[in-house]
Amino acid sequence: MFTDSHCHLNFPELVSQLPAIRQAMAEAQVTRALCICTTLEEFEGVHGLAMAHDNFWSTVGVHPDNEGVAEPTVDDLLTRAALPRVVAIGETGLDYYGMEDRKGGRSVADLDWQRDRFRNHIRAARACEKPLVIHTRSASDDTLAILREEGEDGAGNRAGGVFHCFTESMVVARAALDLGYYISFSGIVTFKSAQELRDVVAFVPLDRMLIETDSPYLAPVPYRGKTNNPSYVPYVARQVAETKGIALELVATATSHNFDILFKGVTV
Repeated sequence: MFTDSHCHLNFPELVSQLPAIRQAMAEAQVTRALCICTTLEEFEGVHGLAMAHDNFWSTVGVHPDNEGVAEPTVDDLLTRAALPRVVAIGETGLDYYGMEDRKGGRSVADLDWQRDRFRNHIRAARACEKPLVIHTRSASDDTLAILREEGEDGAGNRAGGVFHCFTESMVVARAALDLGYYISFSGIVTFKSAQELRDVVAFVPLDRMLIETDSPYLAPVPYRGKTNNPSYVPYVARQVAETKGIALELVATATSHNFDILFKGVTV
């Protein structure tokens, strides 16, 4: 019924509890999950989850905020993308958040390595015609500009993809939709302080929407502050349904159908 389009089940706090999480997923009618890769070093573990469980799939990619890890070439990504049950490239994108505190006072101009890494992911996705899973934080203008420069312009897309854990403005949402991308919402939509994001939920068409946990992070209300897991994704769906004034079952059906369309070959 429900599909978690973005989670990190290989992270230690989740993989150690995997049997219990899978049982909780079944009880919550969460039938599928996409396990997201954030470094080449962890790919084997992420892919192993997808190979071991018929309702898990994997991606390959290097998160924009990860430094001191293997830098992916286009060939690195394509080789892994060709493996069974790898359905997307990412998570990739740009992250300029906290330049002073988190990035040692460097400027945006110092982050060419992020932009080069993002371009490699886009080129790999276009070459293998698999969608991108995009992370953008405090960097939406450059994220959109690079996608357009690389040919993902809403007309010539060979990759397409999803802006995951969306927290940007209505303007950015409209631009992402215009490029032909999906938008995914996480437990943040349940937070009391997130009314502007709920306004974006109301705006985004249901046929262009996914839901996710981004677990182990961002647990939805009533579990905010606790370790998140895919069994909590129905709380995201419930908030979407309430915001749009539609039935919960409709959100579950539509977002799962969108998952099928975007990530080809994921039907159980």
